[in-house]
Amino acid sequence: MRFSLRQMEVFRAVMLTGSIKGASRLLFTSQPALSRIVAHTESTLGLALFRRVKGKLVPTVEAEALYREVNHCYEHVLRIDEFARGLASGQSGTLNLACSPALSRGVVAATITEFVRQYPNIQVNFVQTLLNGMAQEVLSKKVDLAISVLPIEHPNLRVEPFLEGRMVCVAPRGHALSRKRRVSLADLGGYPLIAHHPGIPFGQLVSSAFEKAGVAMRVSVYIHQTDMACSLVRAGAGVAVVDQFTMAGMAWPGIQVLPLAEDIPLQPSIVRSVFDTGRSHADKFIELLRKAS
Repeated sequence: MRFSLRQMEVFRAVMLTGSIKGASRLLFTSQPALSRIVAHTESTLGLALFRRVKGKLVPTVEAEALYREVNHCYEHVLRIDEFARGLASGQSGTLNLACSPALSRGVVAATITEFVRQYPNIQVNFVQTLLNGMAQEVLSKKVDLAISVLPIEHPNLRVEPFLEGRMVCVAPRGHALSRKRRVSLADLGGYPLIAHHPGIPFGQLVSSAFEKAGVAMRVSVYIHQTDMACSLVRAGAGVAVVDQFTMAGMAWPGIQVLPLAEDIPLQPSIVRSVFDTGRSHADKFIELLRKAS
């Protein structure tokens, strides 16, 4: 290897501190030893990384470009180190979790609350991720697991359903549809519809249900996020078909949730890489998630 991990560490320290002396303090290593490593690095890479100006090291353009890559790598190494220490203790470390927005406020929020209560020394990094980016988040190790509102098909993902749900109709309170026990898709065909864009999974799911029912969708507004649909419904822009989890996880005054006559099922799933092995913080979280469901 022409650029070893130790060389990366020394290079990064010099870039951060601006001098061999500062890097020496940061790494608890003698200045002559670090000077030799920097010189050897420049020699093996065939790059001038620093210019010596009045006793200071000024990074070259190549060094600035290299630093961005090295720093990204170093952050990943720190994550691995943190993960390894967490595995050794079993009670500390970090859990990186991604979740579909639809599930983030209900069962997943409740599970995170219980998780941090039981494991106060494990830090949770929690992000909302749309379905089209979830596989990449898991497989690139940016997150330890993901909670998806719909199953994801990928040969390198292990996808395990843990809950059942369905799509529902939402309408302004007092709307003509609110008198019905169940709202059919044919009923919705007579009103302006606020719908998820057909390019995203929710949009494809709903448009497929309308097509199967032989009902033409009369879409007035396309949206990409369910809370936007709810805001528009509350303002009187139309009616919408959304997931039950968003409605259960948030209070929406002025909106009524109406069951659909046609069943449009949802299957929230736990998403992990097939390359994950052994016990980890993710397993602890999944155990609590299944209990909460």
